[in-house]
Amino acid sequence: MSPTEIKYDTNTKLERIAWLSKQDSKKEFASLMHLYNEESLTRCFQEIDGKKALGNDKVSKEMYGQNLSNNITNLLKRMKDMAYRPQPVRQVFIPKEGKPGAVRPLGISNLEDKIIQSMTKKILESIYEPTFCSCSYGFRPGRGCHDAIKDLQDHLFNEEVATVIDIDLGNFFGTIDHQILLDFLDERIKDFRFKRYMVRMFKAGVLNEGELTVSPEGVPQGSICSPVLANIFAHHVIDEWVCNIIKPHLRGHIRLFRYADDAIICCENKDDADRVREALGKRLTRFKLHLNEEKTKVVPFSKREASKGISQGTFDFLGFTFYLGKSRTGRIVPKLKTTRKRLSV
Repeated sequence: MSPTEIKYDTNTKLERIAWLSKQDSKKEFASLMHLYNEESLTRCFQEIDGKKALGNDKVSKEMYGQNLSNNITNLLKRMKDMAYRPQPVRQVFIPKEGKPGAVRPLGISNLEDKIIQSMTKKILESIYEPTFCSCSYGFRPGRGCHDAIKDLQDHLFNEEVATVIDIDLGNFFGTIDHQILLDFLDERIKDFRFKRYMVRMFKAGVLNEGELTVSPEGVPQGSICSPVLANIFAHHVIDEWVCNIIKPHLRGHIRLFRYADDAIICCENKDDADRVREALGKRLTRFKLHLNEEKTKVVPFSKREASKGISQGTFDFLGFTFYLGKSRTGRIVPKLKTTRKRLSV
């Protein structure tokens, strides 16, 4: 079989998986490891940004590429023999935007691990992307922060909203429980070897200044797989709960907008907002996530009340502050101002 045919076959199989998943959100997949082949791994290597920081092994894209064919063949053989083991990620700390003095951890993987992570991401996206809720915007193909901001602004403008729940999750990426995440994956992924490699990825640990830490929780920010894994976790814990379980039991309409760990719930009825806020903390605790009680706010945001002169609140989402103000015609409308210079809409 020629490389072109293998490439077509691999891509077609990924597309087939996505199609099957779209037809049946409970569809199980028992054969995935064959998608790791020389062509697919070579393509993943080519897609890696060679300018990124190096992992603990200090192997650059240029160095690995000098003997690419043999390196990929060797990597694939180790995978087939279950001899491949992901290595610890190198942890660095970078400043948090808009928060002077605050930092967040970033995990930097070895180049070979990036190749495997890239293919794993493609497989996971093929399975889960067709089933994700429309309320999720972060790290998804064809969606981004501007879409989330625009849709939220349109909703606030066109719909009656009494209250907004401004959700703050404490260290979301760092507190995702590995076993709970594996249980979620197990509902649809039945390929034993694929799941073994996921376990190995979680157990690889983090190397910080020569000290190795292995934890039963957390997905490293910076890992190619982390965004889709975080979305899978949040989909089960937050998105489906709000959209499919909570909504039918409320008096008014609610809508969730979530970008990774940044989330807003718009509620038509204030009593509904109070009920959801109370239940949300219990829901997150059940899955070992933490709600930042001090920063999570229930914000009055009613255009109707504002038009009567009753003061309403403000909230922040993705670097913008949302508030109610008067238009040129005197109508009360939602407005926003940026708190981050790099973002604009």
